[in-house]
Amino acid sequence: MVEKITKTEEEWRAQLTEEQFHVTRHHGTERPFTGEYDGCKDDGVYKCVCCGHPLFDSEHKFDSGTGWPSFFQPLDADAVETQTDRSLMMTRNEVHCARCDAHLGHVFPDGPRPTGQRYCMNSVSLKLEPKED
Repeated sequence: MVEKITKTEEEWRAQLTEEQFHVTRHHGTERPFTGEYDGCKDDGVYKCVCCGHPLFDSEHKFDSGTGWPSFFQPLDADAVETQTDRSLMMTRNEVHCARCDAHLGHVFPDGPRPTGQRYCMNSVSLKLEPKED
């Protein structure tokens, strides 16, 4: 189990850009095809922009054509948590950072093998740490 980080709204706001704050702390969504990691093919580990918790490995990233970076699995089972999201008059599974509860995006059951999952994330909620050679 991951140790939780808790901060006030003011602490998060001071640390994040306006868009990062809106997406991660208020469940926003960046516009498709605008995020820096949608077409990124760099090797590395995608971490939570809020707390630095490792979330996804670039080896699990694929081009879903949706306009958001997509992964077929998280880095490990404890990296993220999900909860039911019934906003927008539909039911989806919202994905959060397991450490700080930052909103990352949603997971859908239409991804590639081996998992069949598509973790559709907001670039603005991630920070890529390049792999060292």
